[in-house]
Amino acid sequence: MGRRQDCVEYARKRSQLVNSLSKMGIREEILNTINKVLRHLFVPEVHIDSAYVDTPLPIGHGQTISAPHMVAFMCNLLELDKGRKVLEIGTGSGYNAAVMAELVET
Repeated sequence: MGRRQDCVEYARKRSQLVNSLSKMGIREEILNTINKVLRHLFVPEVHIDSAYVDTPLPIGHGQTISAPHMVAFMCNLLELDKGRKVLEIGTGSGYNAAVMAELVET
């Protein structure tokens, strides 16, 4: 696929993912953030087609990027809002940190 087609396809897949997460009782702010943070940029090229499947994916060295529902649940439980401070250590890929940073950014 071409670059523009890829962007459109990733946006469609993100939208489908967010729609499925919305049925799990995740707060609207978190859903909007997950739709905004580009998960495909945090996974190895070999797994990029699965970036918006709600599953953990290997990122190398025995580590995984967490499933989107798990990131959403963690953020939901943390009750992250604009202006909050977060110390996040050890997510591996940085996706969880990117979602949390977007949630608390003022």
